Amino acid sequence: MTQAEIKLCSLLLQEHFGEIVEKIGTYLIRTGTQPLRMIVNDTGLLLDQVKKALCVLIQHNLVTYQLQKRGFVEYEAQCKRVLRILRYPRYIYTAKTLYNDTGELIVEELLLNGKMTMSAVVKKVADRLTETMEDGKTMDYTDVSNTFVRLADTHFVQRCPLVPETTETPDAPPPPAPTLVIDEKEMYVVPRLNLVGKGKRRRSCDDEENGEHKAKKQKRDGESSEPPPDEGIYWQVNIDRFHQHFRDQAIVSAVANRMDQTSSEIVRTMLRMSEVTTSSSAPYTQPLSSNEIFRSLPAGYNIVKQVLDQYLTLLADDPLEFVGKSGDSGGGMYTVSILFEDFLTLSRFHPLIYFPLPLRFGSRCARIFRLLLRKKHLEQKQVEDFAMIPAKEAKDMLYKMLSENFVSLQEIPKTPDHAPSRTFYLYTVNVPSSARMLLHRCYKSVANLMERRQYETKENKRLLEKSQRVEAILASMQATGAEEAQLQEIEEMITAPERQQLENLKRNVNK
Repeated sequence: MTQAEIKLCSLLLQEHFGEIVEKIGTYLIRTGTQPLRMIVNDTGLLLDQVKKALCVLIQHNLVTYQLQKRGFVEYEAQCKRVLRILRYPRYIYTAKTLYNDTGELIVEELLLNGKMTMSAVVKKVADRLTETMEDGKTMDYTDVSNTFVRLADTHFVQRCPLVPETTETPDAPPPPAPTLVIDEKEMYVVPRLNLVGKGKRRRSCDDEENGEHKAKKQKRDGESSEPPPDEGIYWQVNIDRFHQHFRDQAIVSAVANRMDQTSSEIVRTMLRMSEVTTSSSAPYTQPLSSNEIFRSLPAGYNIVKQVLDQYLTLLADDPLEFVGKSGDSGGGMYTVSILFEDFLTLSRFHPLIYFPLPLRFGSRCARIFRLLLRKKHLEQKQVEDFAMIPAKEAKDMLYKMLSENFVSLQEIPKTPDHAPSRTFYLYTVNVPSSARMLLHRCYKSVANLMERRQYETKENKRLLEKSQRVEAILASMQATGAEEAQLQEIEEMITAPERQQLENLKRNVNK
C-alpha cells in the first residue's frame, strides 16, 4: 500500500463510518494483521469501542478475521475493499440501468448495510418506493422479490457464508471465532419466501403522536416476536460480478472501435450467454457453438446465419484475437478472449494517458507515446524518424517521459561485457506499470479533493449552521401559514455577501 492509498482509505472510512472506525481501520491498514489486544493497546481506545468498530468493519467486508494456531484471533484490513467504496455509485447506477429503480434500491440497501436478509431488503425497498409514489398507490412485496430473484440469478447479489451446524455437546466451550462456510451450489439460491404485503408510508408528526402508544402496544403484542422466514440467511453485493460486467462492456466497446457495430453485438451476445457460467478470472469464456449464438442474437437483429459465420471467422482471424475458435462441432465452437492486454487494456488506457501527457509534456510526447505503443520497441533514432521530430527535441521528450515512468528503457547487449558502445537501447511502454502509476495519481487526486472539501466545509461551518437555522425557521413558519412579509424578514437575516459566500461554497463542494 502506498501512502496515497492509505490516506485515501483513511478519508473514506472517516467519511462513511466516523472517527473511531477510521482509527481502527487505518491502524490495521498500516500495521497488517493484529490481535484484539494489540489493537486496544496501540490505538488507546476502550475495548468496547474497538469491538464495535471491528463489528462494523466486518459487517461491510472491510476487515476479515482468522483463528491462529495458538488460539487467538487476528484481524486484517482489506484495503482494496475499502477503495471499492469509490465505485459504490457506479454499482448502484448499473443496477438501475439493468433492473430499474427496484434493482437500484436493492443494491443501495445492501451496500449501505453490508449484509441483510432478503425479507428485510424487500420490506425496506418496498417502503422507500411507496413513499415516492402518488397517494393511494403502494409497492407490492412480490414485485420487489421478483427483482431480487433476478439479481441473484445473474449473480449480482450472493449469499454470505454461514456458521455450519455442529453436533457438539452443549457443555463444550464455543470456539474463539466461528468458521464461516458456504456451498457454491447454494450461493445464488433464493429461499422460497411467501412475502405478502405492500410498502408503507411514513406517517406525519401528528399521526405519530396520536398512534405512537398504539403502535408500540401492537409491536409488543407479538408482531416482533415472530422470526422472519429467512432468519440467518444473509445476502451481500457480489462486487466481482459488477466488475465482470464493466469488463464485458469494455470488450464490446473495444470490438466496436476496432471493427463495427455488428461485430460488437455478436461479442455482446456471446458474453451475455456465458456471463454466469464463466469465472471472473477465467482467460476465456465457455465455448459456444455458432448455432447457439445465432439463436441467442437479439430479437429484430436482421442477420442471417451465413453472415454470422463470416463475422465469427473475421473475429477469429484478427491479429488481436478478439474471438478464439476451439472446435468445429455445431457450426464451429467459439470463445471470447478475456485476459488480452493488447486491445482491452489499451482501449481504456489511451484516453487516460493522452490527457495527462499533453498537459504535462506537450502534444508531441503523446505522439511519441502512441508510436511506442504501436511499434513496441524502438531505438532513439527510430523514434526521431517515425515521429518526425528533431533529434534534440525527441531526446529531451524521451528522457522526460522516462523520468516520470511513462516509458521504460530496455538494454540488449551484443556482448557479455555489457559495453555501452555494443548495446542496443530500446524504448518501450510497460503498460501495467504505467497504468499503476496513473492509478496511484488518481488515488492521490481523490484524496486531495476530499481533504479540500473537508477544509472548505470546516472554514465555513458557522455560516452553514446559520443557513440551516434560517431554513428551519422558514420551513416551520410556512407550515403555520406565516405572512409573506414575515418570511421576507427571516430571509434577510442572511446578508447578500453571505449568500454569495454560500453559493461559492456550494459550487466548490460540488466540484
